[in-house]
Amino acid sequence: MLEKRNFYINGAWVAPAAANDFAVIDPSTEEQCAIISLGDQSDTDAAVNAARAAFDSWSQTSKEERTALIQKLAEIYDARQEEMAQAMSMEMGAPILLSRQQQVGAGSWHIGGFLNAFKDFSFERDFTATEKTLLEPIGVCALITPWNWPMNQIILKVIPALATGNTVVLKPSEIAPLSGLLFAEFIDEAGFPAGVFNLVNGDGPGVGSQLSSHPEVDMVSFTGSTRAGIAISKAAADTLKRVSLELGGKGANIIFEDADPSAAKQGAIRCFRNSGQSCNAPTRMLVHKSRYDEAVASASEVATNTRVGPASEEGKQIGPVVSEAQYNKIQGLIEKGMAEARLTAGGLGRPDGLNRGYYVKPTVFADVDNTMTIAREEVFGPVLSIIPFETEEEAIAIANDTPYGLTNYVQTADVEKRRRVARRLRSGMVETNGQGFAQGSPFGGYKQSGNGREGGVFGLEEFLEVKAVSGWAAE
Repeated sequence: MLEKRNFYINGAWVAPAAANDFAVIDPSTEEQCAIISLGDQSDTDAAVNAARAAFDSWSQTSKEERTALIQKLAEIYDARQEEMAQAMSMEMGAPILLSRQQQVGAGSWHIGGFLNAFKDFSFERDFTATEKTLLEPIGVCALITPWNWPMNQIILKVIPALATGNTVVLKPSEIAPLSGLLFAEFIDEAGFPAGVFNLVNGDGPGVGSQLSSHPEVDMVSFTGSTRAGIAISKAAADTLKRVSLELGGKGANIIFEDADPSAAKQGAIRCFRNSGQSCNAPTRMLVHKSRYDEAVASASEVATNTRVGPASEEGKQIGPVVSEAQYNKIQGLIEKGMAEARLTAGGLGRPDGLNRGYYVKPTVFADVDNTMTIAREEVFGPVLSIIPFETEEEAIAIANDTPYGLTNYVQTADVEKRRRVARRLRSGMVETNGQGFAQGSPFGGYKQSGNGREGGVFGLEEFLEVKAVSGWAAE
């Protein structure tokens, strides 16, 4: 078990103000793997005050100074990848191969994307011959991150906030805090000035709410559930701080009759990746009736053949879901689905041979329609719903009939259809024919999937105020 680590405030590791221990559970074993302290109001105040005191000097540093520190951080991150992979695997259950390649790799990818975008980024832009538009840091930013892709989300927030001259207070998920604490070590090793980056552990009702309502916090950037995003927005309203939200999803994967033969198989694999714990997972598979039976059989075969096992084992298995609460929620939704639709793979309980750990059977439901709970609620587990359609119009209507709008998927060999459908889907991202997004592409959603954009130049601009200055040119 890891030793308890303190908070990182004003460039130093400091003990929490009060003893408020919280056990971190390894979801593969249900055993305690670490103990952290949850902060209280005085810890939150100390971190925010440190960030406020550091803001004036940090915001006036040059772009070159900030770039050099981020490049140093990137070197440390790459040199200590295995430590980070082990931490994430233990805290949230990502199989170690997935943790090394994708959980850690996402962090390297986004740091590189921000550094590339920052090279040509200008904080001063000509508006007219005599007027200049200035982009300036917002101030103290509270960054509240989830447990499902820990480094992906921490880096998508911390790097652009620091690059653009803001100071930050990070609250990682209390369920998976070890990677955030390790990241704070990297920040310290890189030599960022005291107070520029601060970390306080805590839960949502505690430190999360304190940061959201804090009068000295200028912005909150949050990734997590839509329910929590609404609560944060309400808490922030009294101080009119900026709130950037990356929330849930219920992505539709539209498979037309001319789609690649492997489209259903690949869609199921993508749905089950990270044990289904991705907000952009394609959890609703919409299939043209001419391909429907084939798709159900293919997805069900993927589910049956997907190996489930401990995160510490090498291989391409999926691991447990993150917690007992998450496991119970998923089991409840599977039970609901069994009463609504046709179960073709998986179902209730743990996979055979796994009697301990929060393991969920990869599950497929067929003959689903969009009125069913299983089609409307974000399960956040390895559960796929398959819905038939007959026409392009019907597919678009089903895909858009959701409160979410994060990522949708389109599979067709017809280029014009692909473009036409992508334009009409109400989501912040549309992935077509398995083509991934480029480095620095804007990540974010419509509707109840949030209102922010992360990654590259879009992520940098998220942390900036816009100032118009007239009479800039010499008279």
